[in-house]
Amino acid sequence: MIIRQGFSFKLKPDGAQNRKMSRFAGCTRWVYNQGLAWNEERRAADPAFHLSYSKLCTELLVWKEQNPWLKKTHSQVLQQSLKDLMGGFQKFFKGLSAFPKKHKKFVTTDSFRFPQGFKIDEGRRQIYLPSIGWVKYKRSRFIQGKAKNVTVSRQADGWHVSIQTEYEMEPPKHAGDSVGIDMGCVRFCTLSDGTFFEPCGALKKQLKKLAWMQRRLARMQKFGKNWRKQKAAIARLHQHIANVRRDFIEKVSLEICKNHAEIFREDLKIKNMTASAKGTVEEPGSRVAQKSGLNRSILDQGWGIFFNKLEWKALRLGGHVHTVPPQNTSRTCPICGCVSKDNRKTQALFKCISCGHQGNADVVAAINSKERGRSSLACGESEKNAQAQVNPGRSKKPAPNQQQESTEVISSACC
Repeated sequence: MIIRQGFSFKLKPDGAQNRKMSRFAGCTRWVYNQGLAWNEERRAADPAFHLSYSKLCTELLVWKEQNPWLKKTHSQVLQQSLKDLMGGFQKFFKGLSAFPKKHKKFVTTDSFRFPQGFKIDEGRRQIYLPSIGWVKYKRSRFIQGKAKNVTVSRQADGWHVSIQTEYEMEPPKHAGDSVGIDMGCVRFCTLSDGTFFEPCGALKKQLKKLAWMQRRLARMQKFGKNWRKQKAAIARLHQHIANVRRDFIEKVSLEICKNHAEIFREDLKIKNMTASAKGTVEEPGSRVAQKSGLNRSILDQGWGIFFNKLEWKALRLGGHVHTVPPQNTSRTCPICGCVSKDNRKTQALFKCISCGHQGNADVVAAINSKERGRSSLACGESEKNAQAQVNPGRSKKPAPNQQQESTEVISSACC
């Protein structure tokens, strides 16, 4: 099993290195925007024009001759920016994202990437970046695996480096049991065994301070010195909120994956759940303020990040995460199977109108998620066995992804 993992560290560059990084980020942003504009020009002149990475690289040589200052930036950094542009177009045509937009200064995150040529000295806590030199970094953990590429990005508290590594490991075997998970706002998540985790409320705890800082910013002269300082302070607070949320999710997901091999969760559509209820001028929405507060609470929990971390950690520890339909999980009695909205008396209380079973509504939802998942897995195994018994003597050539010697690739975001 091949593991692809990211490691993120804070850089400690000196003044000259800081200026070079800013120039590299500015040049990559300019090349990205230039490639986007060049594609629009060619498409306007020839609707049949097909953009490709090789065409962009050829045009990059022309841009360097026309703008000599681009030659001060490492060529691979500029090429990676064009690759990002092509990746944006590919995602757009696949329906995964919107059409690539122009990168704006102070709006788009400054970043650039080195696919090769870098060196890492963990003993001295330094990393060599081509055309920049050896840069010190704050080592919070040791790097595991072979480094494949390095991305440098500017955040609110300075420059950070993300190192993507790759290594092999034997598929582990998990000895834990199965568990169902129910997500919520009052409780972050509740397990089918009765365990629950209180929400960290990273944004909620800082909401008053954030509103006060934003009011101060609104009264300042735009683009003035104090305005820039206040804007940087707000950005640092947002990063602190994100760090608290990320740390909480890392700990909760690890604890669940360590103790349970099979994890069943509801297949929640977070984008649909957090859609605005304002409506239109002709058809205004109802209870807009309540829906806005619910949306903020859901997004503050970081459910999407939690689901990604849960799948990554479970696979690495030998477990599996399964999704089940979320309909009526908190309205179905796990004892008699009665489904009714009257079963849920309050937000927390569940009492079946048929058999009288009583319990916490979140625990009941987690139990139903677990039972649905186990039933679905059992049906899947039964279908496989039935198909095998139809033609027991007939051999079937395995597909490429079913070969015994195939290697599973698991990717993770930066840790």
